[in-house]
Amino acid sequence: MPNDSLTSQASTQASTQASTQVGAQVSAPSTAQPLARYAAWRRAGDFIYLSGVIAVEPTTFTIVKGYRDIPTDARALLGETGEFSTDIKEGPILAQSWFVLDRIRATVQAAGGQMSDVFKLVQYFKNLDHFPQYSRVRKMFFTGELPVSTVVEVSAMLPTADILIEVEATAYVPVKSPLKA
Repeated sequence: MPNDSLTSQASTQASTQASTQVGAQVSAPSTAQPLARYAAWRRAGDFIYLSGVIAVEPTTFTIVKGYRDIPTDARALLGETGEFSTDIKEGPILAQSWFVLDRIRATVQAAGGQMSDVFKLVQYFKNLDHFPQYSRVRKMFFTGELPVSTVVEVSAMLPTADILIEVEATAYVPVKSPLKA
């Protein structure tokens, strides 16, 4: 017969370890990474909280400014036309939207979840006129039930005026007990 006291202690230890997991511990290149002294994400029990994600490649500090800064397959998926006058207008917000949502996807996956586990987004825009383009990209990442959302227009974003969007995400990813494996 298993010792309930030991089982409870092991479960509590596993839960405590998982509940204090911080984004810096999962440092795959495609996950959200902090650009300053804060955690990019943090697990608190069964919840994953992501700090605002912006379109900056953290290893090179390169800001995503358009289609050229994202993978070729993503460019095609987003509808890059090859026409300068069109791509220069839509490219920056579409590329940044894709980059940010892809970093959120990679981070949630690294924490053991998937995009369908994301139940809340807070989206900050420098220009709310960009929301329709962002919304097109968001539908590519959330094919089922959409997360609840807050949309806010702000006057500026860090680190530069080239940043058009920032997205915070919250996901529910239950901690898997090692005792149930």
